[in-house]
Amino acid sequence: MTTHPHLNTLIIGSGASGLAAAVFLHRLGVKDIAIYTEGLQHGTSLNAGSDKQTYYKLGLYGAEPDAPVLMANDLSAGGAMHGDIALIEAAASPLTFANLVHLGVPFPHDEFGQYIGYKTDHDPKRRATSCGPYTSREMCLALTAEAKRLNIPIRENRIAIELLTDRNRCRAIGAIFVNTAKSALAGQCFETVQAENIIFATGGPGGMYADSVYPVQHTGSIGLALEVGAQAANLAESQFGLASTNFRWNVSGSYMQVLPRFISVDDQGVTREFLRDYFPSLPDLLNAVFLKGYQWPFAAGHVPGSSLIDIFVYVESMERGRQVFLDYRSDPPDFDFNALNQETRDYLTKSGAHLGKTPLQRLVALNAPAISLYRDHGIDLATEPLPIAVCAQHNNGGLAADLNWESPNLKHFFPIGEVCGTHGVTRPGGSALNSGQVGAWRAAQAIALKYQGKTINDADFLAQAKESHQRLSQPELMATPASPDWTQDRLILQQRMSRAGAFVRTRETAIQARDEARKQFSAVSNCNLTTLANAVDIAETIRNRQFCLAQVYYLTAIIEQIENMGSRGGAIVLDPKNGNHIHPALPPHWRLKPENAAWRQKVMLCQSDPDGNPVIAWQDCRPVPCPDGWFETVWKSFRESRQSL
Repeated sequence: MTTHPHLNTLIIGSGASGLAAAVFLHRLGVKDIAIYTEGLQHGTSLNAGSDKQTYYKLGLYGAEPDAPVLMANDLSAGGAMHGDIALIEAAASPLTFANLVHLGVPFPHDEFGQYIGYKTDHDPKRRATSCGPYTSREMCLALTAEAKRLNIPIRENRIAIELLTDRNRCRAIGAIFVNTAKSALAGQCFETVQAENIIFATGGPGGMYADSVYPVQHTGSIGLALEVGAQAANLAESQFGLASTNFRWNVSGSYMQVLPRFISVDDQGVTREFLRDYFPSLPDLLNAVFLKGYQWPFAAGHVPGSSLIDIFVYVESMERGRQVFLDYRSDPPDFDFNALNQETRDYLTKSGAHLGKTPLQRLVALNAPAISLYRDHGIDLATEPLPIAVCAQHNNGGLAADLNWESPNLKHFFPIGEVCGTHGVTRPGGSALNSGQVGAWRAAQAIALKYQGKTINDADFLAQAKESHQRLSQPELMATPASPDWTQDRLILQQRMSRAGAFVRTRETAIQARDEARKQFSAVSNCNLTTLANAVDIAETIRNRQFCLAQVYYLTAIIEQIENMGSRGGAIVLDPKNGNHIHPALPPHWRLKPENAAWRQKVMLCQSDPDGNPVIAWQDCRPVPCPDGWFETVWKSFRESRQSL
């Protein structure tokens, strides 16, 4: 095992939030830092997007009034989000947005320097902006260039496999990595890093689902933090939506608004337009598809409503076993543009797409880059239908954090980006990108002001590192040989989570899945890693263990949601006996358990007990602060306390 010198701050992950944290730290004078990452080309930020990927910030255009408190109210309106965190995300959004603009991210503005916006989901104003399908990629490229310009060390080919803490698990002191470029013989691939602070920017749990729109190369590492007892928040709150599966991409916005046909194919190649089973007429069907473009993520609040389409796709694929596609090649024979409702007609007409004779022709007029994007990945929408499913898209929950994005119970540990659970039941589209940048800024400030000194005892750290190394390289006598093919174990756990922890939930399925996850966790934990000759196999086998542990936590939270909260946010709960009927054409077991709205005023916390089992607790939502400030008094307070946040 290689031990590297002491760092002040170790950044794990090289997505938009991790890169921003490194840049902010360097600017604040904290230069004893390094980024450890699987690779700069990995991760969601660089490889994900949508037809128009949104960044959400305070309004900066025209005469429409806006203020941090107004934005904070909208960020927290869905419930289960602390108002003070929402206010920080709102207040700091112009600063972090300006940083991205300064670095060259091409957000559009007019000749007066006003940054134009548009409305997104859960957004009453025009705060959303975008620089195209790859907004987060543009952010990553600009931040990477700045990190390299500042000569911030970036260590690639490193997979984090363990966080190191003091013996009481009260603070973080370092981490262990597998260097996949090194040999696995005699533990040569293991590297230990000592750090006063850890910024944990490993993204969402993309590798935990089979049906996922997360990039294939992104997995997520929240299990690392759960292993050492870090507190989590709102794990049951996730987003799901329609996405293509051969190339993982959200089919939101324009992809729906041009009115593609939804078709399914059985094992015999028989095709049908299955949505016609659920709507009284073709215009009603097409108007619902158009609305889906605006309301793309599945939402329990849109059942009945636009989210019925997600349910119909789920029934067709998961219950009837048919492959579902979007077909842009032709309109139905009975298509009549003038029979559509006024909203649909007006939008397509104003966009110059009303003359299109096929969905593809309308997409050319509305958003031609959306076609090129698929063509760049070997998919021609003009000649082939697009396979789709309802996929995991974003985790609103994650690790808990305070107002500086520091873990409440594991000091010197800062979860930022999607792995941090600051969001509530719902969130405005694009707010996650802003939250990641604001979290990076707050964490960097806190470290610069409070944690620049050396406080770790070197002897204690080396003792902890030695124990971990022995555990990794000297297995228990009863340990079984590790599976030579970790991909099979991964597929089992992914299929389990898509079955039990996605947007359609039942108590029986979730309990069964949690029990299965516990059994798989025990099996994977008790394996001999020394039987594996490849560093990647070692790292991915350890990841399977952490995924299983994370599933136990997530499914425990989901069971709590099913039993107490009902259908809300990005998931519905089925109650075949007592639930409300969803749609007359659905099978009889499709009855929805309504939400108990009282729980929206609480944040669900999850933390391990002394035996390592997840325990649920509840915390009342803190309100949005409404300070009635006076310049002279705020200025005086700032001058006197500017050395602390």
